[in-house]
Amino acid sequence: MRSLLIISSYPPRFCGIATFVEEAVEFMKKARPDTKIEIISHTDGAGEGVHPVIDLKDKRWYAGVAEKIRRLNPDAIHIEHEYGLYNYQGRDPRNREFIRLLDLIKDYPTVIEAHTIHGRLKESEEWFIKELLKRCTVLIVKCEYQKWRLYWTFKDNKKIKKLLGKVTVVPHGARPDRRYGDEEINLLKEELGLEELRGKHMAGMVGWVQYNKRWDIVINMWEEIEKAIYQKTKQHWLLFGAGDIRDEDDREEYSKYVMTLKGLEKKGIGKYFKFTPRGEIYYKVMAICDFIALTSVDETQSGTLARIIATNTPYITTAPLEGLTAQTVDSQGGLLFTDRDSLKDGIIKLACSEKLRRKFGDNLKKYLDTKVNWEIVARRYYEIHQKAIDAKTGRAQINFPPNL
Repeated sequence: MRSLLIISSYPPRFCGIATFVEEAVEFMKKARPDTKIEIISHTDGAGEGVHPVIDLKDKRWYAGVAEKIRRLNPDAIHIEHEYGLYNYQGRDPRNREFIRLLDLIKDYPTVIEAHTIHGRLKESEEWFIKELLKRCTVLIVKCEYQKWRLYWTFKDNKKIKKLLGKVTVVPHGARPDRRYGDEEINLLKEELGLEELRGKHMAGMVGWVQYNKRWDIVINMWEEIEKAIYQKTKQHWLLFGAGDIRDEDDREEYSKYVMTLKGLEKKGIGKYFKFTPRGEIYYKVMAICDFIALTSVDETQSGTLARIIATNTPYITTAPLEGLTAQTVDSQGGLLFTDRDSLKDGIIKLACSEKLRRKFGDNLKKYLDTKVNWEIVARRYYEIHQKAIDAKTGRAQINFPPNL
C-alpha cells in the first residue's frame, strides 16, 4: 500500500478522537515509513498532511469531502467514526450525511473504526449500523463484547447477519514509551511545579473536567475516605484533581469541583492542579498518582483509560460500563465499582495495599506489552487495510469469524 487517507477530527481541536488519531498516525508512520498518510479533518484541524475540509455548517459537507478524496485518490480510506463528528449542526442522530459520504466513495476500500457501539443499540443506532455494514469494506470495533453483541442484535436478520463477517476487533492503542519508575515520581512532581507533593500518597482524578466524569462522587466522600485510610495505615492521602474544562456547558460543575477541592486543600487532604490534558504532560500527571479513580458514567471507551494503561497506573472505574468494564476484566489492572459504597470501599482497598497496587501495575504492563501497545495496533491496522484492498479488487473475501 502506497497511500492511506484517514478521515477524522484532528488537533489542535480538543477532542479525544483527534488525540487518538494523532497518536495512531505517529505509530503507523513508524511501522511503515514508505506509506504516505494524509488526513481529511474538520476545518479546525492543522498539521503536516492535514486537509481541513469538513465543514459541518454546510449541510452538503460530504460532497466537498468526496471531491477531495477523489483528488487525493488513496489506496485505502480509514475513517474514525463518532456520531457527533459528522452531524450537520447536531440535527441528525442517524448520521445520514455520513452514509451519503460512503455512497460517494463506494469505489474505495473503506475501513470504518467505530468509537461508539453500545451493547444495546437505540433504534437510530441499529439503523445506522445496518447502513454502515452495507457500505463499508471493514468495520472495526474496539472490544470483543461489541462484536458478539452485534451477532445477538441481528440474529434474526439474515441479510445483516451475513455482513457481520466484515466486523473485526482492534483495541484502543496505548503508548509503550510513557512508563516511569518509582525513582522518577518525585522528579516529575518537581518538573510539574508540585514540589510540595514530594513523598505524598495521592488518589488521582485526571483529565477533562466534565459532568459525565462525576468527580463529585469522590470529592464529596473524600474526608470520610481519607479518615478510614489513616485509621488503617497511619498515612495521610491527598485527593489530587488535575485537568481543565473543555465544554462551557460543564462550567457550573467545574466550578463546584474546583471550589470543593480547594477546601480539601486547606485541610491538607486535597489538591487541584490545572493543566490542559494533552501531550506528554498528560502522562506525567497521570504517573505521579498512586492510583486513579475513573468515575465516568456514560463512556463506552476511554482515552483516559488508555493513558492509565500506558503509565501502568492502578485504577478503579465504573461497572457495568461497556468498554471500561471490558478492558478492566481483560487487563486485570484495576477494580470495578457499582455504587458509592463499592467505590468508597475500592478506594480504601487500593490505598491500604501497596501489594495490590503493584499487582495491578504489573498486570497493566503485561496487557500493554501484549495487546494494546500502539506498535501492535498499528501493524494490525495495516493488515486490515490490505485485506480491504484485496477484497475491493476481488483478490480475497472479507470474513472475520465470530468471537463467540
